Amino acid sequence: MPERLLDEHARLKGDSEIARIRRTADRLSQLADRVVVLGIGGSYMGTRALFEALCHPYHNELGREARAGRPRLYFEGNNVDNDFAQGLLDLLRGSRRGNGAGDRWSIVVISKSGGTRETASALRIFLAALEASLGSGSPTVDELVVPVTGRTGRLREMATGLGCRDIFAIPDGVGGRFSILTAVGLLPAAVLGLDLVKLLEGAAEMNRRFRDCDFADNVVLQYAGVGHLMETRCGATVRVLSAWAKGLEAMGLWYDQLLAESLGKQGQGATPLTVVNTRDLHSRGQQHQQGRRDKLITNLIVGNWQREPLAIGRRARDEDELNSLAEVTLLEMMSAAIAGTNRAYAEDGRPTADLFLPAIDEGSLGQWFQMMMLATVVEGRLIGINPYGQPGVEAYKKHMNALLARD
Repeated sequence: MPERLLDEHARLKGDSEIARIRRTADRLSQLADRVVVLGIGGSYMGTRALFEALCHPYHNELGREARAGRPRLYFEGNNVDNDFAQGLLDLLRGSRRGNGAGDRWSIVVISKSGGTRETASALRIFLAALEASLGSGSPTVDELVVPVTGRTGRLREMATGLGCRDIFAIPDGVGGRFSILTAVGLLPAAVLGLDLVKLLEGAAEMNRRFRDCDFADNVVLQYAGVGHLMETRCGATVRVLSAWAKGLEAMGLWYDQLLAESLGKQGQGATPLTVVNTRDLHSRGQQHQQGRRDKLITNLIVGNWQREPLAIGRRARDEDELNSLAEVTLLEMMSAAIAGTNRAYAEDGRPTADLFLPAIDEGSLGQWFQMMMLATVVEGRLIGINPYGQPGVEAYKKHMNALLARD
């Protein structure tokens, strides 16, 4: 997928899918100050991971200039939580003061079939609210709603009926949790002003390493091998992804879905769990240190942070007795916490692995997403299952739809 998109972009330039995605993203940025992404599972989790890792931690609180003219981003259609949906609608209705771009909002709706109840219901509700918000002289709904969907299905029919100016296709055969490097993830990323080419180049580089490198330099095979051996030989059926940065939590949650839906079949598959440290050392840390020996803890460690190191600083009275650490930075504290935690686990014979993210940027994240997808497929083959389907997800849908049916 990344190679195909990059090759097309090199050949077709402005006619490529990357160029079309960028144009649409720029248009939405000019028309609206808030974009609501409607989608569930893989239709939003990758976007959330990119948003939280690569944007300012308080992106939605910044003024438009500080956001470089890029919209605020919100997520709905990923649950059926009445109060949260109402809360977002309150915010959207309250933001409308005039008819400028800063007063408008738009919708990116992502669903391959359009039949997933959570997203379809949210679309109907938020589409009605969007239509009600538009006055004379406003852009029309067809300009403010951008669907990403399959080539056929309910959402495609609705988008055609609305006359949506731009519709992007989800490639056939690509399941939601594997779709981050399609328009599913690329369109919202472009709305945020992220570099799509660097993201895809990172993924393509990971493909190259997977294909060409021996095991000693093949991080995909190493990661899959460690997890598989720890599960089959040591009973480590819980995979803890320990993210040592707040902005990486959503990346872990994306991986939770990838691993759970791909390998959790036929009575097999490790249970994924994401933690953020040092925060969760004060909650789950007790169990990880002294609980059941059923866990492999993989530390996701940042190599180069985006901001300059922040020192603790000195105070005249030193009531908190931190003056002895006045020159210590938060990055140094983080490094000490990682090393100290690994040492504590090692002393008790609890296995850990370290996975280094060179930097929090598009290229590194492209590599990480592709690495995790490849490693998950490899492990699926190792345990003899098809990593692509998710038949268990359909069970709740069948019963929910039956309970909601009206005579």
